[in-house]
Amino acid sequence: MAMKIKKGDQVIVITGRDKGKTGEVVKSMPKENKVVVQGINMVKRHTKPTQESAGGIVSKESPIHVSNVALIDPKSGKATRVGFKVEKDGQKVRVAKRSGEVIGK
Repeated sequence: MAMKIKKGDQVIVITGRDKGKTGEVVKSMPKENKVVVQGINMVKRHTKPTQESAGGIVSKESPIHVSNVALIDPKSGKATRVGFKVEKDGQKVRVAKRSGEVIGK
């Protein structure tokens, strides 16, 4: 089953410690069913110094399961599920179930 959330989508976290926060999907990992959302699920990593970067404690986003995020409806700004619709020209588009609004483009 293909993931319905893609890179660049605006999502809201619906469960977990970051519940209610919103952000943009930075990376999508369909094989693991996970997404990386900007500023969400931050973890601290202790890194050794390298030629490019000084060492220390670095905060970075960690992947979150796709079932724990929901797409934000472009019309209402609330969480929505994703459906698909074939337009008159034969193009398949993603649609917000809450408002019927086309997502993306």
